[in-house]
Amino acid sequence: MKRVIIICEGPTELEFCREILQPYFLPKNIYIDSPLIKASKGGIVKWGTLKKEIQNYLHQNAIVTTLIDYYGIPDSYNYPAWIEAKEINDKYQRMDFLEQEMKNDIPDPLNQNFIPYYQLHEFEGLLFNNIETFDDLFESSELIDREKLLRDIQDYPNPELINNDPNTSPSKRLQNYIKGYQKTLYGPMIAEHITLNQIRQKCTRFNHWIAAIENS
Repeated sequence: MKRVIIICEGPTELEFCREILQPYFLPKNIYIDSPLIKASKGGIVKWGTLKKEIQNYLHQNAIVTTLIDYYGIPDSYNYPAWIEAKEINDKYQRMDFLEQEMKNDIPDPLNQNFIPYYQLHEFEGLLFNNIETFDDLFESSELIDREKLLRDIQDYPNPELINNDPNTSPSKRLQNYIKGYQKTLYGPMIAEHITLNQIRQKCTRFNHWIAAIENS
């Protein structure tokens, strides 16, 4: 059985890996291990710190990948080519460039088993898939702004492109739309109801990441 280590930025991503990705990959003879970033026990860290963790895991003869949000990483954390990438307007091309630079910064041949991945813009963007999921999971009294939620879903055929402004990022929107929204509890629950295959159909980069793990 192949072992894939997904280094998770926080507890929401960790629960998503445990509840959604592990059951999906196990029949494919792929075991998913999903540790939090050790140095912070949840929360993004400087590239130098994460790089050491990536290399330590790569020495365990496993495939290693990351599940970290592009949104919210400070310039001062010095992720490879971070400043240069801002000159690339197309978000998909920017992510591809950043991921390749991250891979290049891991020494060869260790980097051959490394699949770098930034979630554009953050994990919660994956959840803006269809309004029926929210209607099924929440009472009408809990959906405090269903119309705006529906508009977001309609306006973004690929919800990965929902922007990264601090006031309108996907997680902030969900907090405004759902009464008592709890990221760690509700995020994986909503994702499970949507189903992984449905998320993959709408979210291009996420789909490519899952395929890369399948083919690793």
